Amino acid sequence: MQFSLGPILYYWPKQKMLEFYQQAAESAIDIVYLGEAVCHKRREFTFNDYMQTAHLLREAGKQVCLSTMTLLEAPSELRELQRYCDNGDFLIEANDVGAISLLNERKLPFIVGSAISIYNQHALKQMIDLGMQRWVLPVELSQDGLTSILNTDIIQQQRSAFEVELFAFGHLPLAWSARCFTARSEQRHKDQCELCCINYPNGRTVDSQDGQRLFILNGIQTQSGARYNLINQLPYMADNVDIVRLSPQSEHTFTWLEQFRNNVQGEAPQPLADNDCNGYWLRLAGLVQNTV
Repeated sequence: MQFSLGPILYYWPKQKMLEFYQQAAESAIDIVYLGEAVCHKRREFTFNDYMQTAHLLREAGKQVCLSTMTLLEAPSELRELQRYCDNGDFLIEANDVGAISLLNERKLPFIVGSAISIYNQHALKQMIDLGMQRWVLPVELSQDGLTSILNTDIIQQQRSAFEVELFAFGHLPLAWSARCFTARSEQRHKDQCELCCINYPNGRTVDSQDGQRLFILNGIQTQSGARYNLINQLPYMADNVDIVRLSPQSEHTFTWLEQFRNNVQGEAPQPLADNDCNGYWLRLAGLVQNTV
């Protein structure tokens, strides 16, 4: 089992990003995803910055992949997508079907990101035929659902052609919108947001009237209020999951990486925090925390 770091989903200052990826280079992580996947206005890191970081990480022995935007809204974003697809060095995580189309035209292999809805063997088979080398599960898909899909005849015949990656730690990306909810929460219009997301390194929290954490606002992205944490489910994943993804947090990401690595065989289980959840994987309501 390998471990990956997903793209940074929040808006961090450039220096913080540089420091984070230096830590990644020195860590035991196997795979690192780079790129802005949420909002095109977030440009602390340019395409060239990502490419320089990609080469640094590759020299440190990491596999590097480039993640594309999930919601494309302007011609400039399409041009940036084309730059990613034409990078010439690194595998692309396609978070939008437009990226899959571009990559297929170029006859390039790709990773299907979790934002692309694949919930049955027929959709998965189509992606394999288009050139998919790795499948990042939709965050709502359960362990039982994954097993059912992988055990179908048409997928069993091609199981060696692709890897399965699971989002296992971090606030779950649930939805994207043309509206910017972080800007709205500060009474700003999207076009005059003044990049206020940078003030919320882990997103802006939304609680119910009775004090329950419901959501995290992250620009145009809405995340789960509870943090998804499958650390204690690792021993039961080995048959179907090849790569376990941790989503970067502003603090303690690499501490959690070591804890995950230490618990692959179930030898170092960790108590879950009150605000952790694991329901989707266990075929329960998403915000549920099951400790059994």
